[in-house]
Amino acid sequence: MKAMILAAGRGERMRPLTDRTPKALLRVGGRPLIQRLVQALVEAGINDLVVNLAHLGGQIADALGDGGDLGARIAYSREAQALETAGGIANALSLLGTAPFIAVNADVCTDYDFSGLVTTARRLPQQGALAHLVLVPNPPHHAAGDFGLSGGWVTADGAARHTFSGIGAYQPALFAGIAPGSRARLADLLHAGIPQRQVTGELYPGYWQDVGTPERFAEADRRASAR
Repeated sequence: MKAMILAAGRGERMRPLTDRTPKALLRVGGRPLIQRLVQALVEAGINDLVVNLAHLGGQIADALGDGGDLGARIAYSREAQALETAGGIANALSLLGTAPFIAVNADVCTDYDFSGLVTTARRLPQQGALAHLVLVPNPPHHAAGDFGLSGGWVTADGAARHTFSGIGAYQPALFAGIAPGSRARLADLLHAGIPQRQVTGELYPGYWQDVGTPERFAEADRRASAR
């Protein structure tokens, strides 16, 4: 099982913190965000990783190297300009291979156990699904949520909506129509697949925090430092 960490974004809302440091290298509890994710994936038995790079990406590659110090094997997918989530994944398919894989945003802090997602990812072909999303209860800054959930299938509507965590499992076929180097949004692919019952999901009630603003970054750092 391979996993991709999406680290190409500039983090505009995090400026000026991200003017000279990529968001993935901002430290939470004394450790870079991306290092925390690498270690969580390795602890779950996922050692083969792909990291996409754009804004100040050389700093990330220098910090992680080949991943050996963290028990991982890391390959890099370099983008001249950030290609958004789906575009970044499509650009890295040659490194990800033909089997289902996991992808996670580099700006996520969570205690989610990725080992269960490995099993879920392997079951996607048998279910006829192309994606599996980890949803979380809506945080205050995103009270409207993104998707509903019914019987293990993601819905585009519904009375109870939840927030996409930035953690998911995918089949490469979901991205087959995107030319390498093209910009594309994951949301567009998901909304096309949901009516076809191609997107499954789960609701994770545990700790999850996206580090999308300086305020949320400070909150994540306080929590991690107190542990």
